[in-house]
Amino acid sequence: MRSATVKVAVVTGAGSGIGRAVALALLRAGWSVVLAGRRSELLAETAALSGDARDCALSHPTDVADPASVAALFGATKTRFGRLDLLFNNAGTGAPPVPLEDLSFEHWKRVVDINLTGAFLCTQAAFRLMKDQDPRGGRIVNNGSISAHVPRPRSVAYTATKHAITGLTRSTSLDGRAYGIACGQIDIGNAGTDMTRAMSKGVMQADGSIAAEPVMDVSAVADAVLYMAGLPLEANVQFMTVMATDMPFIGRG
Repeated sequence: MRSATVKVAVVTGAGSGIGRAVALALLRAGWSVVLAGRRSELLAETAALSGDARDCALSHPTDVADPASVAALFGATKTRFGRLDLLFNNAGTGAPPVPLEDLSFEHWKRVVDINLTGAFLCTQAAFRLMKDQDPRGGRIVNNGSISAHVPRPRSVAYTATKHAITGLTRSTSLDGRAYGIACGQIDIGNAGTDMTRAMSKGVMQADGSIAAEPVMDVSAVADAVLYMAGLPLEANVQFMTVMATDMPFIGRG
């Protein structure tokens, strides 16, 4: 029987990168965690990496862009654990780095569907659980990205959705007050994952040049989310930026 003091989290994009690192940090800190992602084999790998905490992990293959899939995710969370204390909206994707005028509608729509609509659908489902459970309330943390502030070249779809995540965060924070639901955003820059491998070889800068960029260990991101998640609901980190110290963010462009 699960202890009533154990908190429950849903982490989207938990099969790799930042999502995996955060899910593992939560599991090792004593949370029960629902691992959501599109590929079941990667979710199973994340669960296996948690070691002794594996029994506190529930893998649930999910397409966050699909309302029925999201409903099934949160339904399974309630059935298995009875409540929800944290949603980490992390699932995301990008589009090919092509000139704005050459970006296909299909690529644009896929990025919007996953990065923005997916975060909204998960937020909406989390609201429904958190406002009706006892004790009421919970926390939502959105992965905003440095691109919620400034763009990289040829990233119109990703940047537009990450700017929109800031609006989602603000509205969620406001609308959640009535139900004891706190919402904050973590903006991450150059965390060391498979997605950022190219940075050490060189990526396009605002002036069109190619330059290598530093990265930080992804554990710094996991620690930051764990701090946000551990606050009492009377306190909230509204926005946090965690980035590789020497990356070109301040002064980008």
